[in-house]
Amino acid sequence: MQLKRRDFLKASALGVAGMFTGAPLLQAEPAPAKYDPFATVTLGKTKIQTTRVCMGTGVRGGNRESNHTRMGKEKLYTLIRSAYDHGVRCFDLADLYGTHPYLIPALKDIPRDKYTIFTKIWFRQGGLPEPERPDADVVVPRFLKELGTDHIDLMLLHCVTSAKWPEELRKQMDMLSKFREKGVIRALGVSCHSLEALEAAANEPWVESVHARINPYGLSMDAAPDKVLPLIKKLQANGKAIVGMKIIGEGKLRDDDEKRSASVRFALKEAKADILNVGFEKIEEIEDFADRVRKV
Repeated sequence: MQLKRRDFLKASALGVAGMFTGAPLLQAEPAPAKYDPFATVTLGKTKIQTTRVCMGTGVRGGNRESNHTRMGKEKLYTLIRSAYDHGVRCFDLADLYGTHPYLIPALKDIPRDKYTIFTKIWFRQGGLPEPERPDADVVVPRFLKELGTDHIDLMLLHCVTSAKWPEELRKQMDMLSKFREKGVIRALGVSCHSLEALEAAANEPWVESVHARINPYGLSMDAAPDKVLPLIKKLQANGKAIVGMKIIGEGKLRDDDEKRSASVRFALKEAKADILNVGFEKIEEIEDFADRVRKV
């Protein structure tokens, strides 16, 4: 290619100046990367694209209740819709939380392809009102009906703790894989609640995404940060997406301004989580968290 005359003269002038001053040619430093809380990101190697910040709905969750359901139907509808209006396009639900019936009414006039649904199957004893634990082939159709949708973007096995969970839950995993093949589920993963479960997830090909507890203070985590972070790196090296949870220490850091900012920075810069999942209970908390993301 031929240089344009003005580009040639500019380059020549810089070269001559460098010879006379003995100084090396200077190149502009790239601007530091900024994080947009509501930018569209890809969840690891899946094809799921959604916002970096996700709204969780399971604070103090259990027996199909959470702080979100306890605030009442109208308040929760308003919170979900306000989150969407602020830019959140990712919503984290679970059978354990009882939040399935609330999402679609809050977003009833929004096309389904404009937001992403994460949810979780509870297979453990306790935690739900009924003692029975039907298999995934029964549970997933119920979820679809409760959610009023024809597909779920990310389906997780909820709260795995055993080092042998891939062996123990293989039947459920195979059933979920069949739903994935049909397009009813777009991606599969686990929500981990022990270091051993994280290690098993890192080595399990079935896993596409992991919900991992991440903050620099070890609050409500599987182990101290220096134990968890190497496993996060291993998961990522093995192609797993990371959805960070307990970023604010399950709300324990809610009133500590400095530690909240440090936790956001840790999740983004150290853990390099794809998505930050936070159980916002007020629209002001979404605004505050978004501001902290932008400052990283």
